Amino acid sequence: MTVAKPTEDMSLKLLKVADRAKRDPQGRILSLARLIDVPALRRAFGRIRKGAAVGVDGVSKEQYGQSLEDNLQALHERLRTKRYRHQPIRRVYIPKDRGKRPIGISTIEDKVVQTALREVLEVIYEPVFRDDSYGFRPGRGAHDALRALNRMLLKREANWVVEADISSYFDSLDRTKLKEMLRRRVADESFLRLVGKCPHVGVLDGYEYSEPEEGTVQGSTLSPLLGNVYLHHVLDLWLEQEVRPRLRGRMRLIRYADDFVIGFEREDDARRVMAVLSKRFERFGLTLHPDKTRLFRFAHPHDRKSSGKGPTTFDLLGFTVHWRKSRKGFWVLGMTTRKARQRRAARSIAEWCRCHRHLPVKAQHAMLRRKLVGHYNYFAVSGNYRRISALHDHVRRIWHKWLARRSQRTRMTWKRYAELLKVYPLPAPTVRVNLWT
Repeated sequence: MTVAKPTEDMSLKLLKVADRAKRDPQGRILSLARLIDVPALRRAFGRIRKGAAVGVDGVSKEQYGQSLEDNLQALHERLRTKRYRHQPIRRVYIPKDRGKRPIGISTIEDKVVQTALREVLEVIYEPVFRDDSYGFRPGRGAHDALRALNRMLLKREANWVVEADISSYFDSLDRTKLKEMLRRRVADESFLRLVGKCPHVGVLDGYEYSEPEEGTVQGSTLSPLLGNVYLHHVLDLWLEQEVRPRLRGRMRLIRYADDFVIGFEREDDARRVMAVLSKRFERFGLTLHPDKTRLFRFAHPHDRKSSGKGPTTFDLLGFTVHWRKSRKGFWVLGMTTRKARQRRAARSIAEWCRCHRHLPVKAQHAMLRRKLVGHYNYFAVSGNYRRISALHDHVRRIWHKWLARRSQRTRMTWKRYAELLKVYPLPAPTVRVNLWT
C-alpha cells in the first residue's frame, strides 16, 4: 500500500504510522515518541486558537509566538531528555444547567504538547473507533449523532431506549486502567509517559492547589480523546463483542463523548442490558446517575389519528427529543432546544447586555450577532424554528431595554429602536442544519 504525500497538516513519518494503523487495527504501534519533533510542535502551536485563555504562567499565544522557534527548540530538548514537566492547570468555572462546571486551562506550552500528542493518538485510534462514536473525532459532530438517532427511530430499529448519564465522567477516569487500555494499542513507553503527564497534573483553583488522584482535566486538549479511548473499551467494544451476540433483536448505540443512548428493538433485550449496565461501569470506576439513567419505550407512534406529541421525551446533546406530527400529518422526530439550555442562553445574553450597555452601539451589535449566529449554528435545526425565533425575539427586547437605560436625556423609543435595527439588524432566525437527511 502506498503512503500519501505529506501535507502541511501531517508529516511523512506520521503518514506512515497512519498507514500502518489502518492496515493493522489490532496491532501495537512502536516508535511514536520520535514523532513529537519540532515540526510537530510547530503544527500544534498553529492549531491553538488565537486569543486562547492563558494558564498559570500568564503567557498568551501571541507572547509565546514572539520567540516561537527558540521556544519550540527548547521545549523539544526537554521532551527528548525527559526533563519536560506539565505545569498546573488553572481552574475556572462555566455556567451549567444546574450550577457550574469546572474546566482546566493549561499553559500555551502545555497545550502545544497536548495537541502534538493528540495528533499522533488520533491517527492510531481512528481506524479502531466504532462508527457509533461521534464526539471529538475528525469529520464528525453532534449533528451527525442526531441524524443517526433520527434514522434509527424513523426506521423503527429501536422501540426501547436506554438514556444514561455518567456522573462526573472526566473526574472519575481510572488512570491505571486508562494506561492499560492505551498499552493495547501503543507499545512505546516513552510516548505513554508523555501522555500520562497530562492527566497527572496539579490544579490551581484560586489560591488553592491540589493534585487529584483520579480523572483527567476537562478543558485539556487531550482529555476528549482519552475519554473516547476509555469509553471505547468500557462501552463500545463491550456492547459489540459481548452483548450483541446474546441479544434476540437489534441494538444501536449512539454516543457523543460521555453522552449516549442505546436503542433496542425488543423490550427483553433492553431490560437485560439495563440490569447489568451500572455494574459494568462500576468495574471501571464510573457511576451512572440513578435519577438520569432510565429505560423507556419510545416506539414509532402507529396511531396516525392521534395528534400532538408522543407521550415520552428524552434529552440528548442539548435537545429534547420527542415524536410530533408534521404539517402533512406524518409522525416525525422532533428535536427542540432543551428548556434549561434556552433559559441559560437567554440569561447569558441579558447579562451581557446589562454589563456592556455603555459600549458603542456598533460594538454591542457585533457581539450580539456573534452570540446569535453561534447559537443558530448549533440549534437552528429542522423543526426547531420556534425556539430559535423565541431567542431572537428575546434578544431584540432585551437589547432595547438596556439601550433605553443608557441615558435619561435621550429616550430610546420603540420607533427610534426600529430605525436603529435597520442600521444594525440582528441576524434572522432561519433553519441552518437539516437533521432529516
